[in-house]
Amino acid sequence: MSIRPIILHPDPRLKKVCAPVDGVNDEMRKLAEDMLETMYDAPGIGLAAPQLGILKRLIVMDCIKEEGADPQPMALFNPEVMWMSEALNTYEEGCLSIPEQYGDVNRPAEVMVKWIDIDGAACEAKFDKLWATCVQHEIDHLEGKLFIDYLKPLRRQMITRKMVKLKRERARA
Repeated sequence: MSIRPIILHPDPRLKKVCAPVDGVNDEMRKLAEDMLETMYDAPGIGLAAPQLGILKRLIVMDCIKEEGADPQPMALFNPEVMWMSEALNTYEEGCLSIPEQYGDVNRPAEVMVKWIDIDGAACEAKFDKLWATCVQHEIDHLEGKLFIDYLKPLRRQMITRKMVKLKRERARA
C-alpha cells in the first residue's frame, strides 16, 4: 500500500464525471487500498478516486472517529444512491482537496446506496448520520461536484481564492 498525492481545488479533474469501474480486479483493489491509506494519513473520513486524479467511480470511507474504536473501512465501486429521506441533516463539511476550509451543507439525513464491494459482490445498505453525509459527499465527487458548490457564491469564491493562493505557495516550496 502507498500514500498517493491528493489533488487540490481548483483542478479540472475534480469537475469531471467519472467513468464506471468495469470490474473489480487486482489493480482496482490496490487503488482502493492506497486510497484508504491516503485517507487515513490525511487524515479524513472519505476519499474519491478523482481526488487522486483517477476518473473512476470508486470511493472509500470510514466514519469511525471515536478513540480506541475499531475502524470500519469501506471501498464502494460504482456507488449509487437508490433512495434518500425527505428529512435533512446539516453538517459542517470539509474536503481533503480543499484543506482547512469548511461549510455547512444540508443533505438527506438517510440514504440507501448500492455498490460493488472489493470482492466484486453487489451490496446495498442504508446510511444515516455522518455516514450518510460522507457517502453523499464522496458520490458527489464522482459527478464532478464539490461541497463548496452547495455554498453561497461569495463564500465559494472566497474559498477558491484561498485555494489558489495555497497551491501557489506549495508550488514555490
